[in-house]
Amino acid sequence: MLLLCGIPLLFMEFAIGQYTRLGPVHALAKICPLLKGVGVATTVISFLLCTYYNVIITWALYYLLNSFWTTLPWQTCNNTWNVVENCSSGFPGNASHLESASQQFFDRRLLEKTDGIEDAGGLRWELFGLLLLAWAIVYLCIFKGVKSTGKVVYFTAIFPYFVLFALLINNVQLPGAVNGIVYFLSPVWGKLLEVKVWVNAAAQVFNSIGIGFGSMISLASYNKYNNNILRDTLIVALTNSATSILAGFVIFSAIGYMGHIHNLPVEDIATDGPGLVFVVYPEVFSTMPVPQMWAALFFLMLLCLGLDSQFSMAEVAVTYFMDEFGAKVLRVFKRRELLVLAVCVVCFLLGVPHITRGGIYVFQLMDHYTAVVSLMFLAFFEVLAVCWIFGVKRISTMIKRMLGKKPSLYFRVNWLVFTPLLVLVILVSSIVQYSPAHYGKYVYPVWGDALGWGISLLSIVWIPLGALHEVYRNEGSLLQRVRHAMKPTIDLDADGDHPDEEKSKSLELIAMLD
Repeated sequence: MLLLCGIPLLFMEFAIGQYTRLGPVHALAKICPLLKGVGVATTVISFLLCTYYNVIITWALYYLLNSFWTTLPWQTCNNTWNVVENCSSGFPGNASHLESASQQFFDRRLLEKTDGIEDAGGLRWELFGLLLLAWAIVYLCIFKGVKSTGKVVYFTAIFPYFVLFALLINNVQLPGAVNGIVYFLSPVWGKLLEVKVWVNAAAQVFNSIGIGFGSMISLASYNKYNNNILRDTLIVALTNSATSILAGFVIFSAIGYMGHIHNLPVEDIATDGPGLVFVVYPEVFSTMPVPQMWAALFFLMLLCLGLDSQFSMAEVAVTYFMDEFGAKVLRVFKRRELLVLAVCVVCFLLGVPHITRGGIYVFQLMDHYTAVVSLMFLAFFEVLAVCWIFGVKRISTMIKRMLGKKPSLYFRVNWLVFTPLLVLVILVSSIVQYSPAHYGKYVYPVWGDALGWGISLLSIVWIPLGALHEVYRNEGSLLQRVRHAMKPTIDLDADGDHPDEEKSKSLELIAMLD
């Protein structure tokens, strides 16, 4: 998936952003006016992710603050939130009537979870305050733009590696760690026949690298025109993959250890979703020497990783407003810092439903229909617009003008054949074998799934709307209008450093106001 989709699409997005010097909305509108709605859709999906992704950072802050107790609060069943009669100090295994202490802390203390999305249950005021703090941290890190964000990323990107290696060195020495690592490395070939596995793999690659969200196009638009994007692509993709493998060793060595402690098979402990980070791993720390130190380091690492992703998604929204309105935005907000503040405030308010007592159900619904369902649609239409309509020949010309040589045969063949077909097959298969969202054993009501599709349509709907608008504004017969709408407006014959005038003017205005 990484070789056929991840690396080719990342290189493609870097090329688009760096050549056009524009955010995803205007860049994709120039490349394929007929599918200009794809750019809007990527901005919308990034904005939607912004509204709920910070909730994960909020949870990490909550666990971080609770990591300094003399006895970790998820370590025992003697707390006020525990239901003692069905609380287990370890993993309950096959005893379905029991819950681990860490599970009860997550459900009954952190979330104070209700029975379903039908019951919002009121605000969790502690989480409200931490969500506000999370957005304050994000704002202080990005309000000065890419330069200030880059300085922060030196810490947030490097620090997690120290923690991961420290955890790995500690974990591999624990009894049973080898069983977890063997489980991690052992393929289950039958799973390759399941569509859900391929959909989740694609979503994982796209989410981890940032493909389809517009963030890579936005960030690349600030590059120098001749910046080596091929080098950047390989560094980002390979570092991301190596980090994922390293994290896999760290996580599954700990899971193997827990299986040894509780005499359970690894598969009974391994889980997915937020449960792995906020239930299984806190339970692991409870059994380690100096658990407070390991817990604090882990959740500080999680905070750094979350902030890295949040920075890029917030930057997409800010870049859109600067590209779309430029001087008009600066006349209203006076300074770029106030525009960033407005974006953060709106995202914060839209994130409030996720920190109600029924907020976990809203969170899971948003995550399923935004980060999986919508993303597959967006990925396909982005590939269709760039690889097939705009064409591999034009992409190659762009890259040759920037780097001095055309992309290799590997990239050109993938753009033309393998990447579009693989994304199309995954999209069609996921539609045919669609399964509604669920949270554990909880099944959403019909109106909940309808709400989820409505959330998906908030981003997807811009694709047909953009196409209809472009066809309507052109002249001639329907066929002539469609043909005209498929012609790129990007200049592939210009000489020099190819700066975009609108962005240059916007940056000049920012500099003057600063």
